[in-house]
Amino acid sequence: MKKILFILLIGFVTSLHAEPKKIFVWQDPNGVLVFSDTPKLNAEEIKLNTNPNIIKSVSAAIFDASNTEKNAKEEYKISIEQPKELGTVRDNTGSVYVSGKIEPVFERGLKVKLYLDGTLYGEAKNSSIYILRDVDRGEHRIYMELLDKSGKVIATSPTRTFYLHKNSIINPN
Repeated sequence: MKKILFILLIGFVTSLHAEPKKIFVWQDPNGVLVFSDTPKLNAEEIKLNTNPNIIKSVSAAIFDASNTEKNAKEEYKISIEQPKELGTVRDNTGSVYVSGKIEPVFERGLKVKLYLDGTLYGEAKNSSIYILRDVDRGEHRIYMELLDKSGKVIATSPTRTFYLHKNSIINPN
């Protein structure tokens, strides 16, 4: 019995002198604060008081929604990879394959809208790949908008001009 009490006493004394764990906090893409004992990029370390029941408050910058929106606008970029600028698409059915590129990474919850000649083409999608159907021959302009989870535009691509060429029955060249 004395051995058990001695082991418990040693365990209790060593736990009193153990180094306190570090706690980190960051905001996830949904705006929710995440607390963890492992650091992450842009995480803020919370300094713990020696009293385990008292912690210091988190920086107000984490709660600043306008700062988060500003960073989101600067963070994401969207561009059109295909068709090429001033390129000619040759398709008698009027089909045009459009692919976009989103940087840094396309996250779940983001949506993409495609505009053809100033008009929204279809609905917002979870992908930056579109297949346009029944496009008339001639010059066309397209651009994409990247939307966040609330539907707010966070990035817009430069306008891309392309030409659709269809063979003519009268003049097949």
